[in-house]
Amino acid sequence: MNAHGFVHKYGDNVDTDVIIPARYLNTSSHAELAAHCMEDIDSSFVKNVKPGDIIVAEKNFGCGSSREHAPIAIKASGVSCVIASTFARIFYRNAINIGLAILECDEAARDIKSGDEVDVDFDTGVITNVTTGKTYQAQPFPPFIQNIIQNGGLLKSIMKK
Repeated sequence: MNAHGFVHKYGDNVDTDVIIPARYLNTSSHAELAAHCMEDIDSSFVKNVKPGDIIVAEKNFGCGSSREHAPIAIKASGVSCVIASTFARIFYRNAINIGLAILECDEAARDIKSGDEVDVDFDTGVITNVTTGKTYQAQPFPPFIQNIIQNGGLLKSIMKK
């Protein structure tokens, strides 16, 4: 399983309130959530994001409230993967539960720039910055988590069994 796309870069402590502002939490529509993804931190995100693109952020991505809307908004916007130095634990688990691929890799998170073209091999954890030619090693998910992500989330994975 791979991801390939262009990077949208953010810093430390990107909280769930800027990933999807609370004023939009009255909807369960994934398309509506995607339409407002990142709007309070990056108003151009929804206009510029393309299917397969990758979010790269630094420390503590997804901190704040435990709402599942945040990873849903990111995934529904077409983002194929989020790479960060670290993730807030509840966001990390929510991302896996809804099938959003995420990787922790501090060196990649610090080095990769907005607009860089990046390739991610989830089987090996290798992140390649196609723009610079540099590679990074993240810890790959174990097969059972890769299976959850490939099936589109925990519930879909369970239903396939």
